[in-house]
Amino acid sequence: MSSFGITGRHRVAVLVRPGLLTMELGVVHRLFGQARDAGGESLYEVVTCALEPGQLRTDADITVAVAHGIAALTEADTVIVPASDEDYDPDDCRIGAPLASAMASLRPGTRIASICSGSRVLAAAGLLDGRRATTHWRSGGRFRELFPAVEWAEDVLYTDDGDVLTGGGVAAGIDLCLHMIRRDHGSAVANEVARGTVVAPHRPGGQAQFGRPSAAPVSTSSSTGSIRAWALDRLDQPLTLRELAAQGSMSVRTFTRRFRTEVGVSPVQWLGRQRVDLARRLLEETDLPVDRVALASGFGTPASMRQHFQAALGVSPSGYRGTFRGSPDVPRATASAR
Repeated sequence: MSSFGITGRHRVAVLVRPGLLTMELGVVHRLFGQARDAGGESLYEVVTCALEPGQLRTDADITVAVAHGIAALTEADTVIVPASDEDYDPDDCRIGAPLASAMASLRPGTRIASICSGSRVLAAAGLLDGRRATTHWRSGGRFRELFPAVEWAEDVLYTDDGDVLTGGGVAAGIDLCLHMIRRDHGSAVANEVARGTVVAPHRPGGQAQFGRPSAAPVSTSSSTGSIRAWALDRLDQPLTLRELAAQGSMSVRTFTRRFRTEVGVSPVQWLGRQRVDLARRLLEETDLPVDRVALASGFGTPASMRQHFQAALGVSPSGYRGTFRGSPDVPRATASAR
């Protein structure tokens, strides 16, 4: 029996698994379900399916009754895979044979998307090999180890590689769905859906997910670890490669080579990231003016800090503070620059 009606509308199948994150299922139905053409007709038909239809456990104290099986996947124009709590601590890079078979059953040309750590299913099925993809920032490091053939970019809201799209953590699924609607039917339709849902009509996919700024201590067991720890205490100062190398009694060439081997990026790139993280903490947690944050984090000028923020996060420092500080009437802590 067909899982979809004969409507001619774009067919979206949401493949859910035990431990489903309920918000992500609701996002897909709500957004695609609101999309209408100029005559008020629905542009999408959305169904939820599972490997085994029936009552499905979620991450909340409710269950979801899933009426459709995997036959819905073979009829879909778009398949969306939300996250499950089973993705949080994956044991290996494999998925079960039934799920692998379900993913293999998709028709050629089917568009497939994931939300949050649902990207694990796509990666395990080989659909992300050689492609740029994202996932929730907390899962990024583990997924990078499990699926080295994927070009992981966990610091963006979503990625679009044509027939394969991936969304970052939870609410980034809203941005991904609106992006697909916009791609299918234009900005007017997507904007109307956004208005009806009372969300921003567009956040660029390249905007960062805003994972927690790192303040973890640096291990000093490696040859450059003590140098990094020394630098972290002096981020407000202009630090040169020569000064950093001298701390380890190395030549600049040797230091740069060892640093890249141990950290994975150049010393200059690492310093920039640490300064951005320090500035983020100051913008979130203090009332320091932007120019003093720029000095305290080693950027020197607001213009320099703005340039680094745009490159790293896709927003300005003032925009970042507005996102995380909310109303100016909320009491805030104060702190002094270094």
